[in-house]
Amino acid sequence: MANYVLKELSEEMTGGKKVLFPKMQTYSLQDYKSVLEKMHSYAGSFSEGTIMGVLDALVTTMESWMPEGHSLKIDGLGVFSLVLGFDESLPSEQQQAQDGAGEGEPRNRYRHVCIKGINFKPDPELIRRMNRNAEFERADSGVRKAQKNPFTPEERLQKAREIIRRQGQMTLGEYAAATGQDRSVASRELKRLVADPASGIAARGAHSHKVWVMREQG
Repeated sequence: MANYVLKELSEEMTGGKKVLFPKMQTYSLQDYKSVLEKMHSYAGSFSEGTIMGVLDALVTTMESWMPEGHSLKIDGLGVFSLVLGFDESLPSEQQQAQDGAGEGEPRNRYRHVCIKGINFKPDPELIRRMNRNAEFERADSGVRKAQKNPFTPEERLQKAREIIRRQGQMTLGEYAAATGQDRSVASRELKRLVADPASGIAARGAHSHKVWVMREQG
């Protein structure tokens, strides 16, 4: 039987409403060898070496096939697909202009796309099978409240302005990191700032190309 605790979402994420959710307590991370031994206990007709070969072949298939634009579906397990993003290691166009980049040199990091992660969508049948044997017990009677953001809204706005003035623009990730917020919370807050002319902040682009800049004076 596994344990769970009740946690409370931050007010920034819920608009001031009290929202609770259960979070499972995880006590260990099983390593590769432990996984092989467990799989062998369920499929004794296959040696651990055979199971290892199958897992390694799956990893190799993902490495070679997914970057070509393919998602992988494994019946009973789920679907794997790539998450793309921009290479943040390259200097921004604004920074290169300040550093005196020459003509013909790459100037815009937002044109360099790379793999940021892998999404996994479990097979619904897998969830149904796991729920048949799953039992969860509450670990304690209290509710773990979300930690309040250490910065006030005014301080977060000032941090956003400082980043934009220093770089010429700001990404969602930069704002979330600077203000200690979850990306989804930071995104909602930036929408409110853009909607408020007094913030002095405007948005450009859309989706993964979206950045925030200082609002042009009319």
